[in-house]
Amino acid sequence: MKHVLTIAGSDTCGGAGIQADLKTFSAHGTYGMSVITAVTVQNTQGVFGCQDITPEIIGAQIDAIFDDIDVAAVKIGMVSQIDTINTIADRLEKYKPEKVVIDPVMVSKHGFDLLQPEAKDALIKRLIPLAYVLTPNLPEAEVITGMKIDNIEAMEKAARKIHEMGAKNVFVKGGHLENDATDILFDGEKITMFKSERIHTKNTHGTGCTISSAIAANLANGMTVEEAVSSAKKYITVAIEHSLDIGKGVGPTNHFYALFEKAGLKYE
Repeated sequence: MKHVLTIAGSDTCGGAGIQADLKTFSAHGTYGMSVITAVTVQNTQGVFGCQDITPEIIGAQIDAIFDDIDVAAVKIGMVSQIDTINTIADRLEKYKPEKVVIDPVMVSKHGFDLLQPEAKDALIKRLIPLAYVLTPNLPEAEVITGMKIDNIEAMEKAARKIHEMGAKNVFVKGGHLENDATDILFDGEKITMFKSERIHTKNTHGTGCTISSAIAANLANGMTVEEAVSSAKKYITVAIEHSLDIGKGVGPTNHFYALFEKAGLKYE
């Protein structure tokens, strides 16, 4: 069993962040480990507060894992402060994990800033060059590139521009476009398009965390980047299709639907 590490924030209601990452790792047959960068106060209705973990503790958490356990892949999510970003980048440069998937989390679905504005440049300069796969949605890609992205052609241009910033593979998620859900992958040479029918549901909490974690787990299990993304896309589509109507707001995706189906159990 491969060991996969998530470096991200904690979500109290379990649909995103560290909790979603660990569920996704388990659903893909990998062993999940975690480094917590922040503790958020949130539920399905929004994010109401955040306490960042000190860079010293973040660095110590990373050291504790790499000093003891083989890490097949790393997923990075919420990193809100410059010092946090620099600490993580320093450790990645020290331990040199190859398969690093970075989900550049910037703003929650309810508009809460999860990346401090002054930390954007640090994210671009320190973390993006260390990404084996970067997974921005359209608003995140717009912030990173300074471009307006409202069609497939603009997505492709953005992916190429982000690749020039150092990311080896760029997976731009097109969920904010209208019509079908179309994502693109640029590996430095070719563009690969992934299409799926749009699922009409309000329950999409944690989709970005989940698909990036699925990509990391798939890479750990030996898939190529294109295979990892394709499989992750199918996984998140099923998880959204059978999402959970929990709480009064935006519910989470269903991370274990396929496993429960195979076991003859209901988890809806």
